[in-house]
Amino acid sequence: MKMLPVISSDRAYAFVRTKDFAERIFRDLTDLIYPRRCPLCDRVLDMEEHKKLICRECENKPVYIHSPYCFKCGKQLNDSNEEYCSDCRRRSHSFVRGVALYDYSSIRVSMYRFKYSGRAEYAEFYGREIALVFGELFEKWGIEAIVPVPMYSGKERMRGYNQAEKLAESVGAESGLPVIHGLVKRVRNTKPMKLLGVGERAANLKNAFIIASNDVKFSKVLLVDDIFTTGATIDAVAEALKEAGVSYVYFVALSIGAG
Repeated sequence: MKMLPVISSDRAYAFVRTKDFAERIFRDLTDLIYPRRCPLCDRVLDMEEHKKLICRECENKPVYIHSPYCFKCGKQLNDSNEEYCSDCRRRSHSFVRGVALYDYSSIRVSMYRFKYSGRAEYAEFYGREIALVFGELFEKWGIEAIVPVPMYSGKERMRGYNQAEKLAESVGAESGLPVIHGLVKRVRNTKPMKLLGVGERAANLKNAFIIASNDVKFSKVLLVDDIFTTGATIDAVAEALKEAGVSYVYFVALSIGAG
């Protein structure tokens, strides 16, 4: 019987170092051909700014959601004595709880480029920030898997990607949580939500999402989306997941509107 060669620890270490070096060279060459851009102002980053993935001038521009914020949906509150925003006091939600990273108005232009101008690379910075700020909270919630809010297939082909999926992949890479693709599908091309009122949004999303798998094994799932406004989309996806057997649905959004 032919014996397999024994690889020494020194040789294994040298292989790992060579692999890491090759990956760094590949990243450097990629950055040279396709230079990274600041997610806020879209300026090409210099080599020193690459590690932070944001330029010096824009580091302090995003407005973070901070305490006090709504215990249910994460909207910024002005009164520390309040636990819920006016929206969540008026209506119930299908998700357990959610949080958001930024006030939408502070990154509105960046969000537009991220969604409509092919700036998928912004997801790397934003996903890292989400994991940094909320990583411990996700552990406390007992999150088992990440599910991106799906986009209608025709719309995704037109844009080239689903920004929520890119964001979810980045959050998963930074937090170590698995990202489940294709679990939920959007089967109707609904009207743009920004054109509709609260009641119209819920009706617009009725039966818009289906579960693509009959064998959902997760109990606690984290939905990821780029923006939270009324919560109609998150609610619709959460309802589909709960019908498929998921017990607890949480969410994180990159940005959130005012309460």
